[in-house]
Amino acid sequence: MGSTGIMSRKRSADVAAAGAVGLPEPLADWPNRAHSRLLKHAGMRWHLQLCGTGPTLLLLHGTAASTHSFAGLLPLLCRHFQVLSVDLPGHAHTQAAEHYSYSMTAMANSVSALLSRLALSPQITVGHSAGAAILCRMALQQQLDSRLLIAINGALQGFAGLPGQLFGPLARLLAGSSLLPQMIARRARDERAVQRLLQGTGSVVGAPYAQLYQRLFQDPAHVAAVLKMMANWNLHELEPLLPQLPGRLHLLVADNDRAVPPAQAQALQRRLQSAAVAVSMQRLSGVGHLAHEEQPQRIADLIVEQAQAAGLL
Repeated sequence: MGSTGIMSRKRSADVAAAGAVGLPEPLADWPNRAHSRLLKHAGMRWHLQLCGTGPTLLLLHGTAASTHSFAGLLPLLCRHFQVLSVDLPGHAHTQAAEHYSYSMTAMANSVSALLSRLALSPQITVGHSAGAAILCRMALQQQLDSRLLIAINGALQGFAGLPGQLFGPLARLLAGSSLLPQMIARRARDERAVQRLLQGTGSVVGAPYAQLYQRLFQDPAHVAAVLKMMANWNLHELEPLLPQLPGRLHLLVADNDRAVPPAQAQALQRRLQSAAVAVSMQRLSGVGHLAHEEQPQRIADLIVEQAQAAGLL
């Protein structure tokens, strides 16, 4: 990507404001809104948050989430890094082109184009769940010069057996429905339904996070993007390539994760170690799939520790 990734405070502000337009009403009370910018680029309107100085760190959220997922983590990391967090295409406040494919490769290419537009070259990348898969795809496509990739409950392997055979076709069927996003958005008016969905991750998140998820799920455009992402997601294509992953990979794995079984991460670590990939793993007790929302200080401390161990701080 070029560039050192370390910028002065003035340069950081210049990059953050480049091409920005006024913030819309839905962002008026969004977490960390002081760092929010809207940027039109390559047929998309991105919502991004940029703050701090130091080595550049990129944060990518998982499916159905947004920058709000890092509401507690972002300010902590900005004490040590220049942090960029973005809403993925179609999610929350990022508007994708009408016929966007929502595949992993498409998202990797879009994030890469955004980084080029901002002249940022992250040395450290942190992805939650599907966000970690996008970062791996970017690294494999040589779209990142990142020396450290941290996966928080990374969704890096496909479903095995019958679920794996059914998930893709079912997701494509659901994504093809024009009425389903409207139905889900109406269902999300019931906060109990949203709470049950969040509890299904194995995490216990506070009311502010739950309320923001409810806002997102009540937006048919956000729901439609999530369904299209699920329909076009193919981890079985990524998985065989992971032994070629450059740089260091650190897996943060929550014991209570009900979305991505911890056993998957253990098997992946063994496989990558046998392929001479620089991979390490850390188990997290007492938290679930949304560990960074439950305990942001704990996760921030672990990220700083890994950056120091990699000689990046």
